[in-house]
Amino acid sequence: MRDQKPNILFILTDQQRRDSMRAYGNKWIKTPNLDKLADKSFVFENTYVTQPVCTPARASIMTGLYPYATGLQRNNIPLSRDIPTIGEMIDDEYYKAHMGKWHLGDDMIAQHGFDTWEAVEDFHRLRVTRKEYRYKEAPYNQWLRDHGVEPPSVKVSYEGWVGEAELTEEQTQAGFLGHTASKFIREFPESEYGDQPWMLYVNFFEPHPPYTGPLNDLYDPNEIEVGPGFRRRPDSGSLVNRLRSDYYMGGGTNPLGEAGGDVHDTTTEKGFRKLRAQYFANVTLVDNQLGIIFDSLEASGQADNTIIVFTSEHGEMAGDHGMLEKRTLYEEASNVPFLLHVPWMNNSIQTRIPGSVGQVDLVPTLLDLSGSDIPEHLEGKSLREVLTGKTDLSDNDVFIQWNGMGDRNLGSPEINRMVSVPWRGVVTGDRWKLNLSPGDRCELYDLNSDPAELNNLFEDIENKDRIRDMAARIRIWQDKTGDKMQLPTI
Repeated sequence: MRDQKPNILFILTDQQRRDSMRAYGNKWIKTPNLDKLADKSFVFENTYVTQPVCTPARASIMTGLYPYATGLQRNNIPLSRDIPTIGEMIDDEYYKAHMGKWHLGDDMIAQHGFDTWEAVEDFHRLRVTRKEYRYKEAPYNQWLRDHGVEPPSVKVSYEGWVGEAELTEEQTQAGFLGHTASKFIREFPESEYGDQPWMLYVNFFEPHPPYTGPLNDLYDPNEIEVGPGFRRRPDSGSLVNRLRSDYYMGGGTNPLGEAGGDVHDTTTEKGFRKLRAQYFANVTLVDNQLGIIFDSLEASGQADNTIIVFTSEHGEMAGDHGMLEKRTLYEEASNVPFLLHVPWMNNSIQTRIPGSVGQVDLVPTLLDLSGSDIPEHLEGKSLREVLTGKTDLSDNDVFIQWNGMGDRNLGSPEINRMVSVPWRGVVTGDRWKLNLSPGDRCELYDLNSDPAELNNLFEDIENKDRIRDMAARIRIWQDKTGDKMQLPTI
């Protein structure tokens, strides 16, 4: 470990697919700043969220624990003050800043060890903010007013408002965060805390729906690439995924987005392509702001001592399997980008990390790289030896789950019933995926020969022993983590 502790710049987007940048095979998208970062980073080829929906995944990213341990097994549950985040676990020498989406309870005030707090949305204020702060506004509201826009009512979410707001790039939450994070980085060396290392979490809302934004015309829908699963109903898959595919390809969209004007024709390939093109345009919207942040880091003279992490809390189906959003264990929703730049390890080269890894490992890895103690209660493990080449991920099993009770309306009573059924999944080191549910058709995919997950092999007799072995891995993981979901009989 170097004598001077490194700064940490952690960039988290919301609902960004793995294949949304050149480092993961997308040859047409415009993400020059992520490309530049990838060229000097460890690029993890397969990174899985713990649960493909906002609050549970975000809690794991911040705590190093699986959803059962955090108690956040669905959206809109506050993170207990008794469960520490990395803001409370990292060495006390660090100055810690959090900007953007929180989604773990009270969005408005500094908490869980963070010294600086820049909120972006008032929507959760009436429901979870302590009474003494119920009239405190998010700084983003003033940013909107300064740019000639009246903020949405506290009763309306950004998701349900921005679809009709017709914002410029600068007026979006991404624009606010690009400015605010850059200002923090530029000014920190001259601040009263300038002799301390800093840790900055920048949490973007985009490219989360609505599937619209200021760059809607950036990509020609007819020219964007689509894969073999695009608008292909998952006939061999689970009932919940078949129901959702039928709903979306029958013209359904996100009910929350519809309320804010995010309406698309999903009955045709033309309509789905337009939606998909606008989704990827919002990835570029974020990338533009990352360029501003990275330029500020270079200009401040701190780049050579700053770890940069880039990942997303879950992905987006964007028409694959005929589906939208997340809430499924398919690769498009559960496998996300993960770039890790450690200046003293790979300052000018890209290093690919094959195999699979889980986001539960992020906290212990950053604690390790920062020279902080790693608490024994963490369920993730440090990836330091993977970075140094002392070990690899060839035998690493990664576990994914779904706990759907209490989720919002997803379009129909049938979907709402089936999405309440839990799942547990494992991706083994040899790139097979098993998804088990006590109340739906289970799934087995060979990700080597079928990366688009088009052929469910669960019923094939020749795979029975493989299924038994993979199910045993899930059971062992459940025992270690205290997970109580009952698996189906194999």
